Amino acid sequence: MIVDCAIYREGRRSECATDFSRALDAARAEGHSFLWLGMHEPTQHEFDQVSSEFGLHPLAVEDALKAHQRPKLEVYDDSLFMVLKPITYDVTADTVTASELMLFVGDSFVVTVRHGTASPLATVRQRLERHPEILRHGPGAVLYAVSDAVVDHYLEVAGELQVDMEELEAEVFAPIRRETRNTAAQIYAFKREVLEFRRATVPLVDPMSRLQDTRVPFIHDHARPFFRDVDDHLTRVNESVEGLDRLLSDILAAHLAQMGVRQNDDMRKISAWAALAAVPTLIAGIYGMNFHDMPELSWSLGYPTILLLMAVIEVSLYRLFKRRGWL
Repeated sequence: MIVDCAIYREGRRSECATDFSRALDAARAEGHSFLWLGMHEPTQHEFDQVSSEFGLHPLAVEDALKAHQRPKLEVYDDSLFMVLKPITYDVTADTVTASELMLFVGDSFVVTVRHGTASPLATVRQRLERHPEILRHGPGAVLYAVSDAVVDHYLEVAGELQVDMEELEAEVFAPIRRETRNTAAQIYAFKREVLEFRRATVPLVDPMSRLQDTRVPFIHDHARPFFRDVDDHLTRVNESVEGLDRLLSDILAAHLAQMGVRQNDDMRKISAWAALAAVPTLIAGIYGMNFHDMPELSWSLGYPTILLLMAVIEVSLYRLFKRRGWL
Protein backbone atom coordinates (compact mmCIF):
# COMPACT_ATOMS: atom_id res chain seq x y z
CA MET A 1 0.00 0.00 0.00
CA ILE A 2 1.01 3.66 -0.38
CA VAL A 3 2.32 5.00 2.90
CA ASP A 4 3.27 8.54 1.95
CA CYS A 5 3.45 10.76 -1.12
CA ALA A 6 4.80 14.28 -1.39
CA ILE A 7 6.34 16.74 -3.84
CA TYR A 8 9.38 18.64 -2.63
CA ARG A 9 9.87 22.08 -4.16
CA GLU A 10 13.16 23.71 -3.20
CA GLY A 11 13.25 21.25 -0.33
CA ARG A 12 9.80 22.18 0.94
CA ARG A 13 7.06 19.58 1.19
CA SER A 14 3.70 19.82 -0.50
CA GLU A 15 1.13 17.04 -0.75
CA CYS A 16 0.85 15.28 -4.09
CA ALA A 17 -2.31 14.35 -5.93
CA THR A 18 -3.46 10.80 -6.52
CA ASP A 19 -2.60 11.23 -10.19
CA PHE A 20 1.10 10.32 -10.05
CA SER A 21 1.64 11.00 -13.71
CA ARG A 22 0.41 14.59 -13.44
CA ALA A 23 2.41 15.17 -10.23
CA LEU A 24 5.56 13.78 -11.86
CA ASP A 25 5.08 15.93 -14.95
CA ALA A 26 4.68 18.98 -12.72
CA ALA A 27 7.86 18.15 -10.81
CA ARG A 28 9.80 17.71 -14.05
CA ALA A 29 8.43 20.91 -15.52
CA GLU A 30 9.47 22.96 -12.50
CA GLY A 31 13.02 21.61 -12.70
CA HIS A 32 13.82 22.02 -9.01
CA SER A 33 11.24 19.62 -7.61
CA PHE A 34 10.86 15.88 -7.20
CA LEU A 35 8.21 13.41 -6.13
CA TRP A 36 8.80 10.99 -3.23
CA LEU A 37 6.40 8.04 -3.08
CA GLY A 38 6.64 5.54 -0.22
CA MET A 39 5.09 2.05 -0.36
CA HIS A 40 4.95 -0.89 2.04
CA GLU A 41 4.68 -4.43 0.64
CA PRO A 42 2.59 -3.36 -2.37
CA THR A 43 0.41 -5.81 -4.26
CA GLN A 44 0.92 -6.60 -7.92
CA HIS A 45 -2.02 -4.38 -8.92
CA GLU A 46 -0.86 -1.42 -6.83
CA PHE A 47 2.68 -1.56 -8.14
CA ASP A 48 1.64 -2.07 -11.77
CA GLN A 49 -0.01 1.35 -11.65
CA VAL A 50 3.06 2.97 -10.10
CA SER A 51 5.55 1.28 -12.43
CA SER A 52 3.60 2.31 -15.52
CA GLU A 53 3.35 5.93 -14.37
CA PHE A 54 7.06 6.19 -13.49
CA GLY A 55 8.37 4.01 -16.31
CA LEU A 56 10.22 1.59 -14.02
CA HIS A 57 12.17 -1.26 -15.54
CA PRO A 58 10.25 -4.58 -15.38
CA LEU A 59 13.22 -6.50 -13.95
CA ALA A 60 13.54 -4.04 -11.09
CA VAL A 61 9.77 -4.14 -10.56
CA GLU A 62 9.89 -7.92 -10.31
CA ASP A 63 12.66 -7.71 -7.70
CA ALA A 64 10.76 -5.10 -5.72
CA LEU A 65 7.63 -7.24 -5.59
CA LYS A 66 9.24 -10.58 -4.80
CA ALA A 67 11.82 -9.20 -2.33
CA HIS A 68 14.44 -11.63 -0.95
CA GLN A 69 17.17 -9.73 -2.79
CA ARG A 70 20.75 -9.15 -1.75
CA PRO A 71 21.98 -5.53 -1.46
CA LYS A 72 22.79 -4.24 -4.93
CA LEU A 73 22.73 -1.26 -7.28
CA GLU A 74 21.41 -1.52 -10.82
CA VAL A 75 21.49 1.26 -13.39
CA TYR A 76 18.72 1.48 -15.99
CA ASP A 77 18.05 4.07 -18.66
CA ASP A 78 15.45 6.00 -16.68
CA SER A 79 16.28 5.19 -13.06
CA LEU A 80 18.57 3.66 -10.46
CA PHE A 81 17.42 0.65 -8.49
CA MET A 82 19.03 0.03 -5.11
CA VAL A 83 18.36 -2.66 -2.53
CA LEU A 84 19.22 -2.19 1.15
CA LYS A 85 18.68 -4.55 4.06
CA PRO A 86 17.88 -2.75 7.33
CA ILE A 87 18.71 -4.82 10.40
CA THR A 88 17.03 -5.13 13.79
CA TYR A 89 18.61 -6.94 16.73
CA ASP A 90 16.47 -8.36 19.54
CA VAL A 91 18.75 -8.23 22.58
CA THR A 92 16.49 -10.43 24.71
CA ALA A 93 16.23 -13.23 22.11
CA ASP A 94 19.69 -12.63 20.56
CA THR A 95 18.26 -12.70 17.05
CA VAL A 96 19.13 -10.61 14.00
CA THR A 97 16.25 -9.87 11.63
CA ALA A 98 16.74 -8.38 8.17
CA SER A 99 14.09 -6.48 6.27
CA GLU A 100 14.33 -5.14 2.71
CA LEU A 101 14.22 -1.63 1.36
CA MET A 102 14.18 -0.86 -2.37
CA LEU A 103 14.68 2.59 -3.87
CA PHE A 104 13.92 3.71 -7.41
CA VAL A 105 15.73 6.98 -8.10
CA GLY A 106 15.05 8.94 -11.28
CA ASP A 107 15.53 12.46 -12.58
CA SER A 108 12.57 13.87 -10.62
CA PHE A 109 11.28 11.06 -8.43
CA VAL A 110 12.05 8.62 -5.64
CA VAL A 111 9.97 5.51 -5.07
CA THR A 112 10.69 3.55 -1.89
CA VAL A 113 9.36 0.04 -1.36
CA ARG A 114 9.89 -1.70 1.95
CA HIS A 115 9.30 -5.27 3.07
CA GLY A 116 9.33 -6.19 6.74
CA THR A 117 9.18 -4.09 9.88
CA ALA A 118 12.68 -2.64 10.07
CA SER A 119 12.78 0.62 8.19
CA PRO A 120 14.31 4.06 8.88
CA LEU A 121 12.17 5.79 6.23
CA ALA A 122 9.77 7.62 8.53
CA THR A 123 12.62 9.01 10.62
CA VAL A 124 14.67 9.89 7.55
CA ARG A 125 11.78 11.72 5.88
CA GLN A 126 11.07 13.73 9.02
CA ARG A 127 14.73 14.63 9.44
CA LEU A 128 15.11 15.67 5.81
CA GLU A 129 11.99 17.80 5.94
CA ARG A 130 13.60 19.74 8.80
CA HIS A 131 16.60 20.41 6.55
CA PRO A 132 15.27 21.59 3.17
CA GLU A 133 18.77 22.63 2.11
CA ILE A 134 19.60 18.92 1.82
CA LEU A 135 16.43 18.08 -0.10
CA ARG A 136 17.29 20.76 -2.64
CA HIS A 137 19.92 18.38 -4.02
CA GLY A 138 17.14 16.21 -5.38
CA PRO A 139 16.45 12.47 -5.32
CA GLY A 140 20.13 11.67 -4.74
CA ALA A 141 19.90 13.34 -1.34
CA VAL A 142 17.11 10.94 -0.36
CA LEU A 143 19.21 7.96 -1.47
CA TYR A 144 22.15 9.25 0.58
CA ALA A 145 20.04 9.92 3.69
CA VAL A 146 18.40 6.48 3.60
CA SER A 147 21.74 4.71 3.01
CA ASP A 148 23.36 6.71 5.79
CA ALA A 149 20.58 5.84 8.25
CA VAL A 150 20.74 2.14 7.41
CA VAL A 151 24.55 1.96 7.74
CA ASP A 152 24.59 4.01 10.95
CA HIS A 153 22.13 1.54 12.45
CA TYR A 154 24.50 -1.24 11.38
CA LEU A 155 27.10 0.37 13.66
CA GLU A 156 24.65 0.29 16.58
CA VAL A 157 23.80 -3.37 15.95
CA ALA A 158 27.51 -4.23 15.69
CA GLY A 159 28.06 -2.61 19.09
CA GLU A 160 25.20 -4.60 20.65
CA LEU A 161 26.54 -7.82 19.15
CA GLN A 162 29.98 -7.00 20.54
CA VAL A 163 28.55 -6.62 24.06
CA ASP A 164 26.67 -9.93 23.86
CA MET A 165 29.73 -11.65 22.42
CA GLU A 166 31.85 -10.45 25.34
CA GLU A 167 29.26 -11.86 27.76
CA LEU A 168 29.38 -15.18 25.90
CA GLU A 169 33.18 -15.15 26.02
CA ALA A 170 33.14 -14.52 29.78
CA GLU A 171 30.72 -17.41 30.23
CA VAL A 172 32.88 -19.81 28.21
CA PHE A 173 36.01 -18.98 30.23
CA ALA A 174 34.25 -18.78 33.60
CA PRO A 175 36.03 -20.86 36.30
CA ILE A 176 32.71 -22.41 37.39
CA ARG A 177 31.12 -24.54 34.70
CA ARG A 178 27.42 -24.38 33.92
CA GLU A 179 26.52 -27.89 32.96
CA THR A 180 22.87 -27.02 32.32
CA ARG A 181 23.62 -24.88 29.22
CA ASN A 182 24.76 -26.12 25.82
CA THR A 183 27.46 -23.56 25.24
CA ALA A 184 28.54 -24.96 21.87
CA ALA A 185 24.98 -24.67 20.51
CA GLN A 186 24.79 -21.13 21.86
CA ILE A 187 28.02 -20.19 20.05
CA TYR A 188 26.77 -21.72 16.80
CA ALA A 189 23.49 -19.81 17.12
CA PHE A 190 25.41 -16.59 17.66
CA LYS A 191 27.52 -17.31 14.57
CA ARG A 192 24.34 -17.72 12.53
CA GLU A 193 23.17 -14.28 13.66
CA VAL A 194 26.53 -12.77 12.69
CA LEU A 195 26.23 -14.50 9.31
CA GLU A 196 22.79 -12.97 8.81
CA PHE A 197 24.31 -9.60 9.60
CA ARG A 198 27.11 -10.15 7.07
CA ARG A 199 24.58 -10.95 4.34
CA ALA A 200 23.28 -7.41 4.74
CA THR A 201 26.57 -5.51 5.04
CA VAL A 202 29.18 -7.19 2.84
CA PRO A 203 27.31 -7.02 -0.53
CA LEU A 204 26.63 -3.32 0.08
CA VAL A 205 30.31 -2.42 -0.40
CA ASP A 206 30.16 -2.46 -4.19
CA PRO A 207 27.02 -0.25 -4.51
CA MET A 208 28.50 2.33 -2.13
CA SER A 209 31.70 2.44 -4.17
CA ARG A 210 29.79 2.82 -7.43
CA LEU A 211 27.68 5.70 -6.11
CA GLN A 212 30.87 7.75 -5.77
CA ASP A 213 31.56 7.34 -9.48
CA THR A 214 30.55 10.19 -11.76
CA ARG A 215 29.34 7.70 -14.36
CA VAL A 216 26.35 6.73 -12.18
CA PRO A 217 23.43 8.98 -13.24
CA PHE A 218 20.78 10.78 -11.17
CA ILE A 219 23.25 11.58 -8.36
CA HIS A 220 24.21 15.23 -7.84
CA ASP A 221 27.97 15.80 -7.91
CA HIS A 222 27.82 17.53 -4.53
CA ALA A 223 26.26 14.38 -3.04
CA ARG A 224 29.02 11.98 -4.08
CA PRO A 225 31.44 12.89 -1.23
CA PHE A 226 28.68 12.06 1.23
CA PHE A 227 28.46 8.54 -0.18
CA ARG A 228 32.18 8.27 0.51
CA ASP A 229 31.41 8.96 4.16
CA VAL A 230 28.74 6.23 4.16
CA ASP A 231 31.28 3.90 2.56
CA ASP A 232 33.74 4.64 5.38
CA HIS A 233 31.11 3.78 7.98
CA LEU A 234 30.27 0.61 6.10
CA THR A 235 33.93 -0.38 6.12
CA ARG A 236 33.98 -0.01 9.90
CA VAL A 237 30.87 -2.17 10.15
CA ASN A 238 32.36 -4.93 7.98
CA GLU A 239 35.59 -4.87 9.97
CA SER A 240 33.60 -5.23 13.19
CA VAL A 241 31.53 -8.08 11.78
CA GLU A 242 34.64 -9.82 10.46
CA GLY A 243 36.27 -9.48 13.88
CA LEU A 244 33.16 -10.87 15.58
CA ASP A 245 33.12 -13.88 13.28
CA ARG A 246 36.81 -14.64 13.84
CA LEU A 247 36.51 -14.21 17.59
CA LEU A 248 33.47 -16.49 17.72
CA SER A 249 35.45 -19.15 15.84
CA ASP A 250 38.26 -18.77 18.37
CA ILE A 251 35.80 -18.99 21.27
CA LEU A 252 34.27 -22.13 19.80
CA ALA A 253 37.71 -23.71 19.34
CA ALA A 254 38.65 -22.77 22.90
CA HIS A 255 35.39 -24.20 24.23
CA LEU A 256 35.92 -27.49 22.39
CA ALA A 257 39.48 -27.63 23.73
CA GLN A 258 38.16 -27.01 27.23
CA MET A 259 35.67 -29.82 26.77
CA GLY A 260 38.50 -32.17 25.76
CA VAL A 261 40.58 -31.17 28.78
CA ARG A 262 37.61 -31.61 31.10
CA GLN A 263 36.83 -35.03 29.64
CA ASN A 264 40.45 -36.09 30.13
CA ASP A 265 40.33 -34.79 33.69
CA ASP A 266 37.11 -36.72 34.34
CA MET A 267 38.58 -39.89 32.85
CA ARG A 268 41.69 -39.49 35.02
CA LYS A 269 39.55 -39.16 38.15
CA ILE A 270 37.46 -42.16 37.16
CA SER A 271 40.63 -44.21 36.56
CA ALA A 272 42.05 -43.15 39.95
CA TRP A 273 38.88 -44.20 41.78
CA ALA A 274 38.83 -47.46 39.81
CA ALA A 275 42.42 -48.13 40.90
CA LEU A 276 41.47 -47.50 44.53
CA ALA A 277 38.60 -49.94 44.22
CA ALA A 278 40.71 -52.55 42.42
CA VAL A 279 43.24 -53.11 45.27
CA PRO A 280 40.81 -54.41 47.97
CA THR A 281 38.88 -56.27 45.28
CA LEU A 282 42.06 -58.05 44.18
CA ILE A 283 43.11 -59.01 47.72
CA ALA A 284 39.60 -60.08 48.71
CA GLY A 285 39.30 -62.06 45.49
CA ILE A 286 42.53 -63.94 46.16
CA TYR A 287 41.52 -64.87 49.71
CA GLY A 288 38.07 -65.76 48.57
CA MET A 289 39.25 -68.72 46.45
CA ASN A 290 38.90 -71.10 49.47
CA PHE A 291 41.98 -73.28 48.86
CA HIS A 292 43.12 -75.35 51.89
CA ASP A 293 46.83 -74.60 51.51
CA MET A 294 46.71 -70.80 51.28
CA PRO A 295 49.08 -68.92 53.67
CA GLU A 296 47.77 -67.27 56.84
CA LEU A 297 44.40 -69.03 56.71
CA SER A 298 44.89 -70.59 60.10
CA TRP A 299 46.54 -67.54 61.66
CA SER A 300 44.30 -65.79 64.20
CA LEU A 301 45.55 -62.31 63.20
CA GLY A 302 45.27 -62.96 59.44
CA TYR A 303 41.93 -61.21 58.97
CA PRO A 304 42.81 -57.91 60.74
CA THR A 305 46.25 -57.95 59.11
CA ILE A 306 44.74 -58.16 55.63
CA LEU A 307 42.28 -55.35 56.46
CA LEU A 308 45.16 -53.20 57.71
CA LEU A 309 47.15 -53.96 54.56
CA MET A 310 44.18 -52.88 52.42
CA ALA A 311 43.82 -49.66 54.39
CA VAL A 312 47.54 -48.82 54.12
CA ILE A 313 47.55 -49.40 50.34
CA GLU A 314 44.36 -47.39 49.88
CA VAL A 315 45.65 -44.44 51.89
CA SER A 316 48.98 -44.51 50.05
CA LEU A 317 47.32 -44.58 46.63
CA TYR A 318 44.90 -41.82 47.61
CA ARG A 319 47.72 -39.53 48.75
CA LEU A 320 49.68 -40.30 45.56
CA PHE A 321 46.73 -39.52 43.27
CA LYS A 322 45.85 -36.41 45.28
CA ARG A 323 49.41 -35.09 45.06
CA ARG A 324 49.42 -35.54 41.28
CA GLY A 325 46.05 -33.84 40.87
CA TRP A 326 44.15 -36.91 39.78
CA LEU A 327 41.59 -36.57 42.57
